[in-house]
Amino acid sequence: MTLTSTPAKPLDHDEVEAIRADFPILHRTVGDGAELVYLDSGATSQRPRQVLQAEYDFASTSYSAVHRGAHTLASEATDAFEAARETVARFVGIPTDGVVWTRNATEGLNVLAAALTDPESGQYALKPGDEVLVTEMEHHANLVPWQRAAARSGATLRWIPLTDAGRLDLSGIDGPNGLINERTKVVAFAHASNVLGTINPVAQLVAKARAVGALTILDACQSVPHLPVDLSALGVDAAVFSGHKMLGPTGIGVLAARPGLLDALPPVLTGGSMVERVTMETATFREAPQRFEAGTPPVAQAVALRAAVDYLDRVGMDRIAAREHQLAQLMLDGVHSVAGVRVIGPNDAEDRTAMVAFEVEGVHPHDVGQVLDAAGVAVRVGHHCAQPVHRRFGVNASSRASAYLYTTDADVERFVEALGTVRGFFGRS
Repeated sequence: MTLTSTPAKPLDHDEVEAIRADFPILHRTVGDGAELVYLDSGATSQRPRQVLQAEYDFASTSYSAVHRGAHTLASEATDAFEAARETVARFVGIPTDGVVWTRNATEGLNVLAAALTDPESGQYALKPGDEVLVTEMEHHANLVPWQRAAARSGATLRWIPLTDAGRLDLSGIDGPNGLINERTKVVAFAHASNVLGTINPVAQLVAKARAVGALTILDACQSVPHLPVDLSALGVDAAVFSGHKMLGPTGIGVLAARPGLLDALPPVLTGGSMVERVTMETATFREAPQRFEAGTPPVAQAVALRAAVDYLDRVGMDRIAAREHQLAQLMLDGVHSVAGVRVIGPNDAEDRTAMVAFEVEGVHPHDVGQVLDAAGVAVRVGHHCAQPVHRRFGVNASSRASAYLYTTDADVERFVEALGTVRGFFGRS
């Protein structure tokens, strides 16, 4: 689903203000007393009091190890932990046993890449002559693990290039020597770019991959928090996303996969909790998803993530998406209005998230970030763990503003106003 196809009514001003009241951090001041304008949600979102309270209540009343105790606290903790799994699974439209808890999305992608280089993966195991396809816009988390997987297995890594407009150039994917062909075994790509904001055509890529029997792996870190996402409807084999980008805590991510795939893959991390029987010579492993959850899992974080999902559900993902489409247009219009600033990525809000990366002529992104911070505006600066996409557009780094359901029109106006002072501050106007 894309922002522009969402028919829902966007959140209105009063609803956004009511949402903001749930986020204590949004009411603090920074710098010289400026009220915070938080435009770094693409990196880490803020948490509402309901999520903070859920984690506190669990830690205060039911904190215990899960799956390994007969006492009351252990039972309560296990129930809360597995209830969180059920909630997250429903939220993204997959069976409960398709949810594997990880530390973050990066770990999930590494688990998949490592498992697919293990001969025990059978028909899914990568081998010399196979090809793994990614895109030029990938976050390092969905690029470097596949580089390593190709190096270990002898497979070839290929990628879909970008157009000058910041969208995937799909002109070369068809044909015997196309980017998706009979040798393609994995197609791993971002649902939405963490730099360009581009929302990619998942259905088209999945159909092409299925036609040649390739697995599809979706980096959904920038889509699950912002769009209604039904992974089963999208037809991907696996996806990853992180709790801290969707109102939840750090330290927890989700590897979501169709159970048939998880059952066919060998465990990557081994130890306690994921075993059935262990002798001094051998071990047997539990069924998925537990076979991928070695050691003590992130129990409190899972409880908090469940509260975050409940919060997003109450607001409505379709309405959040519609509101963010408005914000995307507002941010683009504002950045385009400032002389000497270039947007990196699509210049329109079609199939785009509420995220704008930009370059200020003659000013380093870190200096841009400091000027904005002095005005109370928090943005991201650097290469955003996506060096190849920056290199594609001729820059080493960029500044990036990213909005969320708690972002107001006034926040965007303050951001644009502060951005308009940057070049003058450094004598570049």
